[in-house]
Amino acid sequence: MKKKILEPVYFTDIRIKDNFWTKKTKTHQRNTLAICLEKCQETGRLDNFKKAAGEKEGKFEGIYFNDSDVYKVLEGVAYALMLEEDAELEKKADQIIADIAGAQEENGYLDTYFTLNAPEEKWTDMEKHEMYCGGHLMEAAVAYKQATGKGVLLEVACRLADHYDSVFGPGKEHWVPGHEEVELGLIKLYRETGEERYLRLAKWLLEERGHGYGKGEIWDKKEWGPAYCQDDKPVKDMSDVKGHAVRAMYLYAAMADIVILNEKEEEYLKALDRLWESVVGRNMYVTGGIGQTKDNEGFTQDYDLPNDTAYCETCASVGMIYWNWRMNMLHADARYADIVEQELYNGALAGVSLDGNRFFYVNPLETDGSHHRQEWYDCSCCPTQIARFIPSIGNYIYNKSDNNIWINQFIKSESEHVLEGGKVQIIQEGNYPWEGSMRFIIGATSLEDFNIFIRISKWVNSFNITINDKNTSDYILGKGYLKLTRSWKQGDQVSLTLDMPVKRVYSDPRVKNNLEKVALQRGPIVYCFEEVDNPGDFNDISISQEAIFSYEYDRELLDGVVKIKVHDGENTFTAVPYYSWDNREEGRMKVWVKERE
Repeated sequence: MKKKILEPVYFTDIRIKDNFWTKKTKTHQRNTLAICLEKCQETGRLDNFKKAAGEKEGKFEGIYFNDSDVYKVLEGVAYALMLEEDAELEKKADQIIADIAGAQEENGYLDTYFTLNAPEEKWTDMEKHEMYCGGHLMEAAVAYKQATGKGVLLEVACRLADHYDSVFGPGKEHWVPGHEEVELGLIKLYRETGEERYLRLAKWLLEERGHGYGKGEIWDKKEWGPAYCQDDKPVKDMSDVKGHAVRAMYLYAAMADIVILNEKEEEYLKALDRLWESVVGRNMYVTGGIGQTKDNEGFTQDYDLPNDTAYCETCASVGMIYWNWRMNMLHADARYADIVEQELYNGALAGVSLDGNRFFYVNPLETDGSHHRQEWYDCSCCPTQIARFIPSIGNYIYNKSDNNIWINQFIKSESEHVLEGGKVQIIQEGNYPWEGSMRFIIGATSLEDFNIFIRISKWVNSFNITINDKNTSDYILGKGYLKLTRSWKQGDQVSLTLDMPVKRVYSDPRVKNNLEKVALQRGPIVYCFEEVDNPGDFNDISISQEAIFSYEYDRELLDGVVKIKVHDGENTFTAVPYYSWDNREEGRMKVWVKERE
């Protein structure tokens, strides 16, 4: 097996100038981070660290894994600071970090729930998220060090990882984290510090699964059991997705990281390929959402995809991005970048309101009007997931390999790529996702001979490409990428136009809930019908096979969207992007509607 094919191009090397995403990142900095910090204060999450440090009296407040929310917000703060300096925000973060450092015990242990409420119960129940919280601390610590150069939180994270390593591992105690995440944190810590013990511990934790070592609440519940947290078989033998959706995504992402770092892990890659077919081929909604039921916040059985009771947790959609981004680095196959796009513009983006102040935990594809975003949740993993995800979307635009640049997402931006033979600047222009015309300009470059690979999404029926405004057929299309090879010069321009009609989407016939139903999609955007746009009997909305579609950009609607009009005899219906629903009047919504002859 060939080692990692593609390398990441991080958002710190990209300046996004895109109307669509710049609006989202500005709203994130202005509103989302502010409300997450405010709620962490109001709910006692921040005070838990002061109490554990002895600076304040009182017991632990909230759910036992509340520490993780603070860490995720800090990670989001770090990414926001990478995009734009903010002295006041950095000062707030520094104070929180000082409180976290003060709460750490002498041996490196850090979890305020156990320090304050149950010190005698440490490491007794693998479901209690001790390492889950620690993993998020590690991710936040690496991000904050990279953003500010300050190493206080990184030192805390390393001491915590050292504590884990002193207690668990070969010849020590067994441990199966009930909620995966620490594996990703340890791998990031390894990449930042070069300390190989952290990588070895991450791999060991993966290998602990499926051998009967799991103990705790999950394993004692017959309706859950080991499969709920992916502990029913060794990871290399997995083939069908099971259990809790977010936990599964974090596990698969960590497995992919191990393969990226070690070319010998062929069995891991084979397992990941099987699992991908299971998730995407048999258990994913048209929006990219995963997890069919609230009962286990996860999966039921293949092709069971109810719309009104769909769980589709926001965290799981973001987890799909993390996993598929890594899968693309391993395979250089556009189908993984296609899934990233599907989540970016649908499943994940629906998780936050247009003003950045309200959040979905659950993302159904149909509702009677009673489901709405909230400012916060007792279990607030989804708001804080959005807080760390939105500012880092630049990570998913490009990859590189040798003297190759891979364009995965179409987001107006300027970027710099350090290849084997020199540096190349790419200026990307366009008005995606509303328009299908993109232009890629070669800026300053010290390299002439390199290849450009441009993704052609699965929804594209036809496209046109020119180089310096001249039509060209001098390309190779393979694995969903156009490969352009030539001697490039500064100022060269590649123009790509993707046909973007309104398309009818149909489910696999084994999805019984969608028989004789149709959904609408234009470009990467999945659409839905809201009651506010369609007065009358909402239940009677249907689309005949002869219906005609039109679309137009409405700058006043939902922060500016392309809306679809369905002209069907005497009836006209309006559809809007799924990600934008529940931002106006309350009412019913559905993605799938009846299709009649």
